[in-house]
Amino acid sequence: MKRAWGLFLLLTVVVLLTGCLPGDGRNTPEDPAGFLWGIWHGWMAPLSLVLGLFRDHIRVYEVANTGWWYDLGFYAAVISGFGGLSLVRKKEK
Repeated sequence: MKRAWGLFLLLTVVVLLTGCLPGDGRNTPEDPAGFLWGIWHGWMAPLSLVLGLFRDHIRVYEVANTGWWYDLGFYAAVISGFGGLSLVRKKEK
């Protein structure tokens, strides 16, 4: 029963997070994505990559962005998200 609830919770979180993926139409040239959206899109990059295979409008990177600040947030989140995994891995002795 715990496994079923865990799976339900995981699916619910994934569905809720897909509403904030790059390319969803939220950001426009008049209202571009900024630094904080860059961080969010960087964290969601793996999910965006997979969902982008099935949905043409979903992208890994938001095209309508503020430029350098968006890039900084995006890459900081990607590096900290994936590079941080090495800190929790068990090291062989």
